[in-house]
Amino acid sequence: MELSHILDKSIESGFLNRDDIVFLLKLDTSSDVQRLLDAADEVRRSCVGDEVHIRALVEFSNFCVRRCNYCGLRAPNTKVKRYRMLPEEIVSLAIELDRKGLKTVVLQSGEDPYYTSEMIAEVVREIRAQTNMAITLCVGERSYDDYKLWKDIGANRYLLRHETANRELYASLHPDGNFDNRMRCLGWLQNLGYQTGAGCMVGLPGQTVEHLADDIEFIRDFQPDMVGIGPYIPHPNTPLAGSRPGNLEMTLKMIALARIVTRDALIPATTAIGSIHELGREMALKAGADVVMTNYTPVEYRVHYEIYPNKRYVLEDSSECDLRLRSRIQSIGRTVSTGHGHSRKQR
Repeated sequence: MELSHILDKSIESGFLNRDDIVFLLKLDTSSDVQRLLDAADEVRRSCVGDEVHIRALVEFSNFCVRRCNYCGLRAPNTKVKRYRMLPEEIVSLAIELDRKGLKTVVLQSGEDPYYTSEMIAEVVREIRAQTNMAITLCVGERSYDDYKLWKDIGANRYLLRHETANRELYASLHPDGNFDNRMRCLGWLQNLGYQTGAGCMVGLPGQTVEHLADDIEFIRDFQPDMVGIGPYIPHPNTPLAGSRPGNLEMTLKMIALARIVTRDALIPATTAIGSIHELGREMALKAGADVVMTNYTPVEYRVHYEIYPNKRYVLEDSSECDLRLRSRIQSIGRTVSTGHGHSRKQR
């Protein structure tokens, strides 16, 4: 009766208090978990419909000054071959993607100060002038002035995962990071009018159900336009090598809860969840997700953008991946969006 009451409330209003969240995260029978996933899928259907939005991902640099303990791009990792795409190379690729009919380009890199604020602004300016694409940036923590410049030039969205909403866990993962600055940056982005993306990893070493409840409460209260949630996958060239990866079921529960508490956020079925299970993306789409990304980074660079190992589809042709992804979306009764997939939230 308690589960039925909480799920009915979640479908009707979307509000879950902390006790509700912890209760749902602790569901441990397959039938009860499926009831949660079905409730989230019902919220997704009623609030955002059946469309799935495809984003074109371009990982333009794998240099990073940070020392995050879980990430293969961390500065102390000398085993990764580093690369940087030239600004004109990035723009040229975006123009090609626009001609293919893709509606959003996601420009992602490590935290690489080589790309000055003006360099990134020029890339945004040229893509805005020469394509009809929405532009998403994902380049980490920068200054308020940088964020404002890029927004004024024409960037639409910014992805900055909060990673974890628990201060102590955040500190254990980011030896040179600052929790308050991370949250400050997210606030700046939202206040500047970006369609702002937050998100977390599931299954981090030391992470508890209470920590995950912190994440859902943060997502509920912050109401990001986009929420990226994926499983933690350990990298062998990091201090956390040998730790256990994140759990598929818990990741699906987190996606479902993010859908319930945000109602209409854009939620990706991440490559990471597709890397730990062949049907992981489909499962995520059935648990409330409505976005997928196809990696269009040139393959000579793509193989070196290794935040985690054994990423699926790294060596495959991007256009073939896109076609197969569209087929898989349609196979579960969903449709591929032909629009830009902008945020539905009213600020």
